[in-house]
Amino acid sequence: MKMADFFKNAILAGIGLASLTREKAEEFAKELINRGELSENDKAKFVKDVMDQTEKSKTELEKKIEKSVEDIFAKLNIPTRKEFEELKKKVEELSQTSTKTEE
Repeated sequence: MKMADFFKNAILAGIGLASLTREKAEEFAKELINRGELSENDKAKFVKDVMDQTEKSKTELEKKIEKSVEDIFAKLNIPTRKEFEELKKKVEELSQTSTKTEE
């Protein structure tokens, strides 16, 4: 499996987990209501709080994955997109300068 595929699958799994969480939060809220531990009026707030916490956790996970990818690329000495674009621009400038001096 390519590294890009691994990270793509990890992100898709995270997105799937987030959508599953809403369903599970609603099911859990219903269970709490049935057991008398949560009122029907508090259900929406409970689900919203769970979803907010899930979003916060997802954002933190994405940041950690992004940092890990950056670290791996740095260890493998792979240039970032920004570095690549800077090099490309320099090559184009040098190519234009070279073409002008040849004329």
